[in-house]
Amino acid sequence: MPDFVPKDPLADPAATAASYSGLRHAPATARNREPIGQALADLLPARPCTVLEVASGSGEHALWMARSLPQVTWAPSEATKDGLAAVAAWRALCPDLADRVLPPVLIDAARPTWPGAPVDAVFVANLTHIAPWSVTPGLVEGAAARLVPGGLLLIYGPFNEGGGFTGPGNAAFDADLRSRNPEWGLRDREAVDAAASAHGFVVEPVRDMPADNRLLVYRRP
Repeated sequence: MPDFVPKDPLADPAATAASYSGLRHAPATARNREPIGQALADLLPARPCTVLEVASGSGEHALWMARSLPQVTWAPSEATKDGLAAVAAWRALCPDLADRVLPPVLIDAARPTWPGAPVDAVFVANLTHIAPWSVTPGLVEGAAARLVPGGLLLIYGPFNEGGGFTGPGNAAFDADLRSRNPEWGLRDREAVDAAASAHGFVVEPVRDMPADNRLLVYRRP
């Protein structure tokens, strides 16, 4: 057992991760979860609905969003078995949310045939810039197949606009990404819009988010 067992593992996720050997923690999730949650509260239906999260990472977003949005059932996913185990480890710490955060499923965003039933929204955070461009069209095609009519594809992260960076921090971030993998890097928002339009999505107004991030919003007719 860890030396420190938090009453609420989500209150200080860094401390929780430090207390459990092997528990993954993504610091960015603690920084961006509140503004993302506020945006989702505006965009998602007020009725009971289901959100499929692609590339859930540690799983911290899944739990936070389910707690913040009581009408939502959150369906996390990851592309590897190790990823599924990381999400499951966080989920096990929050038994109060077990009925609204489903067990994670295996989904490779680049392969647009995804298992499961139709959902009201597909959400993804901080994926498009740390993956080859081919993942983005796969994500769009997979979401188009899983969403109900009127459903939303919501893509969060840093994006270029008008062919340029939206701030010096994003320029430095892009250079760092490309030094690690030449197939990575910030994507042009207009290119993502075009990919979504090609699969029949209606491009809705983009939402500006803190730290030069964006929430791209696409609606299936």
